[in-house]
Amino acid sequence: MTVEDYYRWIFENSVPGLPAAAAKQNLTPLEYMRKYGAFLIEDNVYSVHETRLKSGDLMDAITDPVTNLISKNGVVLGVEVDGAACAGFPTPSRKLEFYSKTLKDWKWPEYALPGYIKSHVHLDNIDVNAGEMLLLPTFRLPTLIHTRSGNAKWLYEISHRNPLWINPKDAENLEVKTGDLLKVNTEIGYFVDKVWVTEGIKPGVIACSHHLGRWRLQEDSGGERWSTALVDLKQVEPGKWMMRHIHGIQPFKSDDPDSQRIFWEDGGVHQNLTFPVQPDYISGQHCWHQKVRVTKPGPDDKYGDVFVDTKKSHEVYKRWLSKTRPGPGPNNLRRPLWLPRSYQHRKPII
Repeated sequence: MTVEDYYRWIFENSVPGLPAAAAKQNLTPLEYMRKYGAFLIEDNVYSVHETRLKSGDLMDAITDPVTNLISKNGVVLGVEVDGAACAGFPTPSRKLEFYSKTLKDWKWPEYALPGYIKSHVHLDNIDVNAGEMLLLPTFRLPTLIHTRSGNAKWLYEISHRNPLWINPKDAENLEVKTGDLLKVNTEIGYFVDKVWVTEGIKPGVIACSHHLGRWRLQEDSGGERWSTALVDLKQVEPGKWMMRHIHGIQPFKSDDPDSQRIFWEDGGVHQNLTFPVQPDYISGQHCWHQKVRVTKPGPDDKYGDVFVDTKKSHEVYKRWLSKTRPGPGPNNLRRPLWLPRSYQHRKPII
């Protein structure tokens, strides 16, 4: 399946209403998206909790006189507010909850009421005098979309590098200008990237765009060549790994003649490898923001270098894990049943 076939399949099967809207203009869904670039699936979504339940759904439903919850056959449908049957919020009470009984029941009673929690990258936890800064690795260039842009040749032609955004004040302190190199040291390693000096970032904070810096280990395989650099990856000591660019993106022969018109070489730096696993001890979600130390590169450091100590990575993971509280939760559950699980769209095999 080609990239074009993939997007044709997506637009024809996974975007509700798009095929019908395209047909009205005698276009295929793919042609419609090429022409307009966007499609509105649903409108007026800012007050969904006020949506009235349909009379058919309310037939044989029961309203609890204490909680005002509306249910049928043991399933909660919504909540009655001022005499109106509404869908409500996606919470156990179907109301906007100021007090979270869920957090109390799941052994976090001190957080049952809203409050402020200082994160691992709060200013109080960063030693500015030691060169520590906050790195935003979840920042993204608007032309690229997460990890699925590597095969979008037109998008990568526009944006194919992810320099470090740094405030002029910090650049002056570090004695660097746009295009110079800096070494970003994390808890488990480092990466070397170019600098882009801009007022668009706050002093004390640096940002490196996500979803760039892809790499491959072999010249003709092992990665999408529109967006990957060829690298050398070796274990320099037990548990310690070093990756270095051999060359960047280059023109190549393929069924697409545009692959021989590639004019860019820089594919960015793969920063993600240098981030330890930092599971939030309540939600389990990964805490992406990183406390880093920014320095000038050494004489042997080169653009795109990535170094990782996997033993340190495991130590950091265990430290974060120690902050959790043992499960299971009420009724021997692993998670509250009312809390929707995240899911990911499954794309067809290409």
